[in-house]
Amino acid sequence: MTHSPAAQQYREKRAGALQIGDYLFLPGDGPAEEITHIELEHDDFGVPAVVLATTFGGGSVRIAIGSNVPVGEAAATPADIDGGDASDGGDAPAEAVPAVVVPPLPATAPTVSGPSAAQFALIPEPTDSPEDVVAAAAEAHPGRNGIAVLSERLVKGINTKSGSCLRDMSDLAHDLFIELRDPDRALAVADILNVLPYDGNRDRWMSVERSLALSSFICRELGQTERAEVYDRLLQAPDTLETDPFKARINAKVRQRGLNEPNLYDKEIFRSIDNRNHDAEREWRLLRLETLLFLRSHGGSNTIGLGELDHRIANELEAVRT
Repeated sequence: MTHSPAAQQYREKRAGALQIGDYLFLPGDGPAEEITHIELEHDDFGVPAVVLATTFGGGSVRIAIGSNVPVGEAAATPADIDGGDASDGGDAPAEAVPAVVVPPLPATAPTVSGPSAAQFALIPEPTDSPEDVVAAAAEAHPGRNGIAVLSERLVKGINTKSGSCLRDMSDLAHDLFIELRDPDRALAVADILNVLPYDGNRDRWMSVERSLALSSFICRELGQTERAEVYDRLLQAPDTLETDPFKARINAKVRQRGLNEPNLYDKEIFRSIDNRNHDAEREWRLLRLETLLFLRSHGGSNTIGLGELDHRIANELEAVRT
């Protein structure tokens, strides 16, 4: 962000710590303007990356969350902060700023919308150890190299605190359903992950999330709608864990934007088709399928309805299975 040298010498604040009511110097040499609205934009890993700040004067600025930005007092220009001309009266600019009324935040935080005990009971209790479940899935499909490689790693011991182990489990469930068309064993493997609670680690949770979205779709295909809804609620439960009302509203807005503008890898798929790279095309389509399953588990979005989602999922399944 560029400012005059005079403005640069005054108090700086980390962009991620900005709050409504702070006075921010926008690019240029104008006065500091009061921030009236803040949004956070996350990167593809779900980490806050950009602050979107709107000011009372209608200005809007995007700031990298780790940047330091110049802040000041009410409507103060850089010269005013430096003391200004004594004849002007240092407090005059501040007195000229009209009062800004910010609507109060909700008094209560969102509640967790996880499934009830009765609903959770719709997920079958395992009769074997996780390693035995994996071994049985591999034995049912001998000669499948991908399944064999994953199962050989997993039967040595499944550690649910290991991100790579959870990813292998999720990959195995996807391969069983997508490649081998074995929904029952795919669900058995996926349920090892599906019952794990969200522990705040987004990297580990991504594997559980993939598993839950897949399980929801499989159950709908099998006519087990109530069980599918349990997986949906488990997948969405972390979205409501934020106890700060303001942060919860921001997170909800960012989340909805992600649902409305999903990355469906169109450019990558078209490029692979143009290059006649069928392996690359299939890998990109698998990523698109995962995104569509995630959207389906959220009940669609403002831009893609359930009917369109079901149609597109069917198309992608056909494309990656041929």
